[in-house]
Amino acid sequence: MSQNRRDFIKNSLLASAGTLLVPQFLQAMHHQSSTGFKGKRLVIIQLSGGNDGLNTVIPYENDLYYNARPILGIPKNEVITLDHELGLNPSLMPLRELYDQGLLTILNGVGYPNPNRSHFRSMDIWQTGSAADEYLKTGWIGRYLDAACHDCQKPYHAIEADDTLSLALKGNALKGIAVKNPRMLYRSTRGGHLDALNQYAKQHNLHEQENDVGYLYKTLMETQSSAEYIWEQSKIYKTSVDYPQNGFAKNLKMIAELIGSGIETQVFYASMSGFDTHANQKGAQGNLLKQWAESLKAFTRDLKQSGALKDTLIVTFSEFGRRVKENASRGTDHGTANSVFVVGEGLKKQGIYNSLPSLNDLDNGDLKYNLDFRRLYATILRNWLKTNDKAILGESFDLLNLV
Repeated sequence: MSQNRRDFIKNSLLASAGTLLVPQFLQAMHHQSSTGFKGKRLVIIQLSGGNDGLNTVIPYENDLYYNARPILGIPKNEVITLDHELGLNPSLMPLRELYDQGLLTILNGVGYPNPNRSHFRSMDIWQTGSAADEYLKTGWIGRYLDAACHDCQKPYHAIEADDTLSLALKGNALKGIAVKNPRMLYRSTRGGHLDALNQYAKQHNLHEQENDVGYLYKTLMETQSSAEYIWEQSKIYKTSVDYPQNGFAKNLKMIAELIGSGIETQVFYASMSGFDTHANQKGAQGNLLKQWAESLKAFTRDLKQSGALKDTLIVTFSEFGRRVKENASRGTDHGTANSVFVVGEGLKKQGIYNSLPSLNDLDNGDLKYNLDFRRLYATILRNWLKTNDKAILGESFDLLNLV
């Protein structure tokens, strides 16, 4: 059976559950004991819309910043200073606490050659780990699943806290699973026609057939077993940490509780939208940054409390930054390089990893990147997830002194 036909069957079957599953992988996962995951975990947070990096990590001693942003520039006396040059948006006080505890590293000027200013294309580039002129159909985490879960001898897998699965978590053979609510996912795979089809397949061994019908029933059976596994795991650990009352925090809380349960999941993915601030940016971005920072702080505290933080790396990125100069609508337009935030215990270089790109040497009004995002991916893959980064990214990149 062709891969296209298999994908069609799988995608059609699982549309009602709002997710994509990996049959053999999830079957292996289902039979694991819940005594606790022993490996390293990765949590990826995506700030969708292009967060304005210059009003996130602020060069508060640079007159060029204030000249380019007479309205949007954050006043020097409001900046949360980190060193003699850089500080944080005043909405990010929770991050200052992580910074002071040695749990935060800030990578500045992260981007790639020939940057694309389209939300969709730039996000694809970040999620696939491709070059700007390269179009891939698999994500960098999906290819990690393909490479590190050969024959599914170990239950590596990925969960996205959402209703749909991002390209980042889609491989050629294996894919992650999108879970917004474990209970609702479980209920959506139970009762009515699904149970009847499952029983019929078991009675007639249809899932063992090497054809379209066999693949269909095998996928159905393993969909139900995996949904049950996630639902049962979600009941094991309930946090005592107070989270902010917003949807993003709710997703992080679910992830923290799944991690605390000992679930056999290595990669988690969560997104926060609203960062496309073309107009009236200051208040809107400030509110979003506050939600992100408060949620991230609660999540970090939760993982530390459950003992999971030492083996968890949390990475926050956005598909691009914004232009240096503010626009006429008191906002900023699509730009290029941006800052990436990494949280974890035992970071090799804590605090500010590198300097911001020069504001005196711009590329047609945009920042010039000084750190290729694929160097970060390569570092995570080789040093954190202990796998072959070149095989997954397609070429070698210099590693960062990060983990």
